[in-house]
Amino acid sequence: MAMTFVPSSTSSTFRPTLIRCASANERQALFSRIAPVYDNLNDLLSLGQHRIWKRMAVSWTGAKMGDCVLDVCCGSGDLSFLLSDKVGSHGKVIGLDFSKDQLSFALSRQQSLSKNCFMNIEWVEGDALDLPFSDGWFDAITMGYGLRNVVDKQKAMQEIFRVLKTVSILDFNKSNELLTSAVTEWMIDNIVVPVATGYGLSEEYRYLKRSIREFLTGKELEKLALGVGFSAARHYEIGGGLMGCLVAKR
Repeated sequence: MAMTFVPSSTSSTFRPTLIRCASANERQALFSRIAPVYDNLNDLLSLGQHRIWKRMAVSWTGAKMGDCVLDVCCGSGDLSFLLSDKVGSHGKVIGLDFSKDQLSFALSRQQSLSKNCFMNIEWVEGDALDLPFSDGWFDAITMGYGLRNVVDKQKAMQEIFRVLKTVSILDFNKSNELLTSAVTEWMIDNIVVPVATGYGLSEEYRYLKRSIREFLTGKELEKLALGVGFSAARHYEIGGGLMGCLVAKR
């Protein structure tokens, strides 16, 4: 288990602590296998549109210069890097994920990039259901394509509420519109899985259809956020209704 640094509940400085991995070992292994080709597949499968959706998600957080922000389920770090631009060199970004392979790839990307502000990012191995941070520590949080995959969505939302002021959660949209749902499933069967098969990851991407079916609709996500204590929550459909972004504020 890796040693990292997290905020102390009694001090503004950081202290070392052991970070517990998520209990969903199969999902952890899945994302570790995907890590080497994750970014290439995202670009290919979304025709680069995921970069626009991620910028929208970061913009909705309201993060500003000097803020301390968290990217939960950070993966290879796309949202973390966008947050770093927002908060600047005087701000702080924590990218948290349960996959060591994803974090290693994010770190290698950080080291290869020349922007000074990217040095304000720290990568932490940890569990979205047990965030290793003090109450109210962060000004804003992002979560890109992570909530759908956690085993206890209410617990994850409670943890997010505990440590932040504003959250922006980007993910696939579970639509009530039959046509939109049919289009999503057709794309997974006929585009996503065949393309992933070319990378030797057919089984890893077949889970998408089931995970979207088991996910929450926009209205259900808003209800979940309000239920854990957020004062306001709104779900935005983007990408022609194929994607969605929940924005919630304390």
